[in-house]
Amino acid sequence: MSREVADPRVGFATITSVETTPDLRHAKVWVSVIGQPAEREATVAALRRAMPFVRHELGTRLRIRRIPDLHVHLDDTAERGTRVLQLLSDLEAGVTPDTEGAPGESLPTPVARLPHAGDLPEEPPSAVRVPEPAPRRRRDPRPGRPRSAGPGGRRTSR
Repeated sequence: MSREVADPRVGFATITSVETTPDLRHAKVWVSVIGQPAEREATVAALRRAMPFVRHELGTRLRIRRIPDLHVHLDDTAERGTRVLQLLSDLEAGVTPDTEGAPGESLPTPVARLPHAGDLPEEPPSAVRVPEPAPRRRRDPRPGRPRSAGPGGRRTSR
């Protein structure tokens, strides 16, 4: 179907997720687009204009009673993930990350922790303990066989 949308403004776009309402009247289509912010917005706008065509095509190909109204949203999780990795890399290298942040970023930029009096010379071991595996129960080497005589001389089975 991607070849059938003939709008040249549609760049390299990937549908990353679709969320539908329970009654299938509406669907949020999350799209990841590679390119500059202006190119991404142009691609999303072109996809929004192409949604009636896409909806019609889905109606001819799917055997469901109602094709939902498709609402296109830009998925920026890849950019946000890259930003988080860059911040972690800067903090690990001891560099103070830029406090400007990315445009539209909703999370504060972390700052490196300065040493204080009374700090330990090195980090203490983790307070989280890894649970030890439970001892394995010994299995009967002959499965399906009755166990040896139990109390009262009777044989018991599993």
